[in-house]
Amino acid sequence: MKFTFFHNNINVLDLDKSVEFYKKALGLEVTKEFHAPDGSFKLVYLGDGTTPHSLELTWLRDMDRPYDLGDNESHLAFHVDDMDAALAFHKEMDCVCFENPDMGIYFINDPDGYWVEICPQ
Repeated sequence: MKFTFFHNNINVLDLDKSVEFYKKALGLEVTKEFHAPDGSFKLVYLGDGTTPHSLELTWLRDMDRPYDLGDNESHLAFHVDDMDAALAFHKEMDCVCFENPDMGIYFINDPDGYWVEICPQ
């Protein structure tokens, strides 16, 4: 028996805002969508165009408050081929929430407060 990664899911309050953030900040593109016939939820899958792994954004119609992210120790992580350019770009976007120069990484915050780790290739 062998397991392989398929996707990760996060729930978002403003689907359009989140899709635009992930497109702009990380270059992800929509690969697939599903809309519940009764309008109660929408799923949007984003991919990097290189790996088969995807990020599933879930929007729930009846959610009326920000999601409780707890201690926010869970996060997504991305490799980038040019750390200096990426860090400058994300600082320009004003989404850098934590830098760890000793480890050579930093984190950005998405519109819902999820952290995304940026690592060198």
